[in-house]
Amino acid sequence: MSYLKTINKRARQSGTTLIELSVVIAVLLLLVGVLFIGITAWKNGANKAACLVNLSSIQKAVRGYENMNGLALGAPCTAANIVGPGLFFAAMPKCPSTGVAYVAGTVIPADGTAWTNCVTVGPPTHILTAAQTANW
Repeated sequence: MSYLKTINKRARQSGTTLIELSVVIAVLLLLVGVLFIGITAWKNGANKAACLVNLSSIQKAVRGYENMNGLALGAPCTAANIVGPGLFFAAMPKCPSTGVAYVAGTVIPADGTAWTNCVTVGPPTHILTAAQTANW
């Protein structure tokens, strides 16, 4: 008889309670939530970096157009001069965050001034600074 009581006691102690299970599920959900926040921040940073690369490519294309045609600062330069078949870009690049094409400038800017900027507002902003364009 005592043998059956021992088996019965072990059977009751070996299982998990509902509270323990709830705590494990809550911890897993918390970890998944932190993971999603990290992925979102990473994606925003990657989109900003891709946008700045696009903006710098456009800026360098404008400088290339200026150099190839012997133009001075302030000379007219529209999107038609750098975008199209056989030119620097087949189509005007778009911001990866918003999908909106960049607004083109109208004249060749001075050194340290961006020809175009992104329309994305709020953190993070996608704007080329004077320090980023100083040597172009």
